[in-house]
Amino acid sequence: VQLQASGGGLVQAGGSLNLSCTVSGLSLDYVAIAWFRQTPGNEREGVLCLSSTGLIIKYDDPTKGRFTISRDRAKNTVYLQMNSLKADDTAVYYCAVSRYAVGSSEAGHYTKWGQGTLVTVSS
Repeated sequence: VQLQASGGGLVQAGGSLNLSCTVSGLSLDYVAIAWFRQTPGNEREGVLCLSSTGLIIKYDDPTKGRFTISRDRAKNTVYLQMNSLKADDTAVYYCAVSRYAVGSSEAGHYTKWGQGTLVTVSS
């Protein structure tokens, strides 16, 4: 199982980015996938999770109403659309898959991780 995350970069505050995570070796029809983010010196924190049935669970209050998660089943790819970005959103963003159909905000729940993609928001 491999996860390939991409789409990070430098953006001005108020701008948007769309991260993608393509999964190979495992169908997202059967497992949950989530986006986490991590800043230096801090633990990874869950942002959004998509269950195998398409249920969206939001873990991070500061991103509510600004970030959305979606899935392209044909491409086995999940996206994180980030709008109205703030400097506090600067982090390395990771996608991760669970072995279960439902996710969790706990990083330990997930068994496979993408390599991370850096998002830098300038104020």
